[in-house]
Amino acid sequence: MSQANEGSRLLEGNGSHLSISDYSSSSLKGSSMLKGAVVGGAIVGIFWFGISLLSGDTSITASSKQDISKVVYRPTCETYGSKSSVEIFQTSKDEPSRQWTPISCSYKGTPDLNAYGLPDANIQVDSSKLAFADRKNPIMGFGGAFTEAAALNYKTLSEEGQEAVIELLFGKSGLGYSVGRVHMNSCDFSVKSYSFDDTDGDFELKDFDTGVEHDVKSGMVDMMTSATAKAKESWGASATGDSADYGQDGYLKILASPWSPPAWMKAPTESDAEDALHAENMTFSVQPSCLREGTGPDSRYAKSWALFFAKFITAYSDLGIDFFAVTVQNEPEFPAPWEACSYTPETQGDFLTYHLGPTLRELHPDVKIFMFDHNKDHAPAWANYLLKSENPASKFIDGTGIHWYAGGMDRLMDGAVGMANMHRLIADMKRLNVKSDHIILGSEACHCPSTGYAGGDINVAWYRAERYAHTILADLAAGSNGWVEWNLVLDTEGGPNHLGNMCDGPILAAPHRAEGSTAVRTEMGYDIPPFEEHDHPFGPIVGDLRTREELDALGFPAKYLDKGVVVQPLYFYMGHISRHVRPGSKAVMALVEQSDKGQIFRPEGQHLAGGGINDLARDGIELTTWPCEGSTRQQFKMSSDMKLQVFGHDWLGRPTRSCLANQIDTSFEGLVMMPCEIIRDPEDEASEEASDEESDEESDEALPAILEVIATASKSDTVYLRLANVETAPEESCLTLTPPRNEGGAYGPRGGGQVTIGSCNSPAAEWTMTEDGEITSTFFSEGDLANEVCITTGWPFLQVGAFDTPNGSKKNTVVVLNEAAIAANYALKDGDDLILTASIPAHSIQTINLD
Repeated sequence: MSQANEGSRLLEGNGSHLSISDYSSSSLKGSSMLKGAVVGGAIVGIFWFGISLLSGDTSITASSKQDISKVVYRPTCETYGSKSSVEIFQTSKDEPSRQWTPISCSYKGTPDLNAYGLPDANIQVDSSKLAFADRKNPIMGFGGAFTEAAALNYKTLSEEGQEAVIELLFGKSGLGYSVGRVHMNSCDFSVKSYSFDDTDGDFELKDFDTGVEHDVKSGMVDMMTSATAKAKESWGASATGDSADYGQDGYLKILASPWSPPAWMKAPTESDAEDALHAENMTFSVQPSCLREGTGPDSRYAKSWALFFAKFITAYSDLGIDFFAVTVQNEPEFPAPWEACSYTPETQGDFLTYHLGPTLRELHPDVKIFMFDHNKDHAPAWANYLLKSENPASKFIDGTGIHWYAGGMDRLMDGAVGMANMHRLIADMKRLNVKSDHIILGSEACHCPSTGYAGGDINVAWYRAERYAHTILADLAAGSNGWVEWNLVLDTEGGPNHLGNMCDGPILAAPHRAEGSTAVRTEMGYDIPPFEEHDHPFGPIVGDLRTREELDALGFPAKYLDKGVVVQPLYFYMGHISRHVRPGSKAVMALVEQSDKGQIFRPEGQHLAGGGINDLARDGIELTTWPCEGSTRQQFKMSSDMKLQVFGHDWLGRPTRSCLANQIDTSFEGLVMMPCEIIRDPEDEASEEASDEESDEESDEALPAILEVIATASKSDTVYLRLANVETAPEESCLTLTPPRNEGGAYGPRGGGQVTIGSCNSPAAEWTMTEDGEITSTFFSEGDLANEVCITTGWPFLQVGAFDTPNGSKKNTVVVLNEAAIAANYALKDGDDLILTASIPAHSIQTINLD
């Protein structure tokens, strides 16, 4: 460790005990947050860089001014009051080989809140208050996609392995998936592009393959059939049940999504010859619509493409697979290098109005139509155009598909942004008087590149699982009706994908690991499947180089490896939600409040933030407000040139430093973090000349904000944080707290507010800057410090989701997620009733079911 660590008391913990090493306290004297002095965030930026979380270190750092040698976590779960019928299940990186482990609780009559060294977080639930009482449809469930890649990998397994996969995904002992997705024509997770009618000019689709032979031969149809039967068998669907009832358990609800029409329907792209009449391939797309002749009422290609949907639905129905919905287009804003078809809100609206809507209402009136099917950043904009009553397309739209991706090249940001837009989407739907049965479905999510098994770093695999759980809980709290991940099964390197876009999934097919396999291992792992064109693009498959016993100890169960199936941490985190929050469930109000004594990760008297390294201290992350938890995600440092900074590490252990931007992000409508220095290409002479010519003008490009700290007149301890390098009038240039739309959903207004730029005369612009590096507000509590909120990078370490679960094992389910590197004590309350006290280890998830 560096000399800067003189001044800390290092506490090394494993979630149940702590050992202490002492250091001197010289470097903490005289710390102040303002004018660049070394405080909270700066110390984190130095101290934490010397601690390797990636090697399993779960340390916290505390000031040596306070003797906290008696810091301990709650050793047992204790229940109180009338709601003593409780079951808890836990998965923890401390013990990765013990998944969904039951945690016993004992009844105790007298509470002992905050009796241990670390304070008890108040997990406040109100099971009597539905978060979205005005919305008709409940949570419909969770699931994944029956891609060609999934089916091909499924077929590589033995009969025993295939049975294990279906049970793992859809069975009573598995995830209990109740939603599926399938691509119409090929997608990138196909071996190559294919379509069900390649006859140029066949507008009536007389040559359409009504047997969808490709999907049958690949095994996609068989896999869907087996999954449908398993879901019905395992989850109690009655013969008289209504599969259209989204609260009915036991029915597998499948939606279809197109990636691209046949090439002959598409306009030529830049990769085609200048005199080409149509696209040569299904990959890429022109804008604003891929279709020849556009999407207007007279477009023969748009009309034929709408008929293609109807024929595809009929073909699958003839095979016993009934779709409950289709999306108009997968990722319409992305002219991808794989199968793609771009739309704008206007062209998608025309396609719906003149073609797809009327066609499906006539031929398949029971099949729902979902708009958008892309990332959260532009979902509100599409909704505001397509769902307004005066738009004729609105009468055909039954739902909205949402993807979790961040949209840029930083894959560590996937699932990390856009939550405010989810609230904005729901609020806009109310304002537009959209029908109450409109479905919001998280329709695609996955981590890329490659797989946790291939990478071999259990920490990265665990971070990926935590991001899944965070995003699912946050989506449901915002009003989502379900969540569908991408491929149900992939090979060990994350394919096949005919463009090499390898990604991760909860389950991987590894037939070479099955008992009795004669496959020969090399220094790269095992031979790739015959359908996989990309041979170890990321180097050796580290999981293949480990023994059965090593993998089992790391949380990849040997009992499934013996059947040729790799089950990853993603799977078990998903199961903490999908197994218990069954179809028919509804989100209820829940929020992690700060402790009554100190803060969750920083006891009274401790001045350094706890919780471990801030892995959300990165460019592009949104600034939000949450109840204060005393963690590094809520710790900032003002630089000597008055830039507001955060420090941390990314998942790969690389140091990160980001600064507050001086412009509102146009997609998210809030402030985000950005690079602290703008690096320009010195060889770009044109840019340099333009810069010289406009040296006296304000650039449209976002820059790190330069802040002025101004004392308020109303309170002695509050300040305004005014942005000095913006064009806005000074009195309108202060950091302000903007409450989340949708009243914050299940979190309420104090969970997930945005930091924006606004009037300095508003109470929302009054902040307190503490010596601990926090920036706090009492905007929601009229000065009551017990209900203050802190500016947060992204979201807190400790999170919760709570649900009314009529089809669950008990009446209510509460999911607690701890992304911190240390354990947390908590007290679970339902209204005014204390239900239980317990602790949750570092990097862990718990599911609590209670009556």
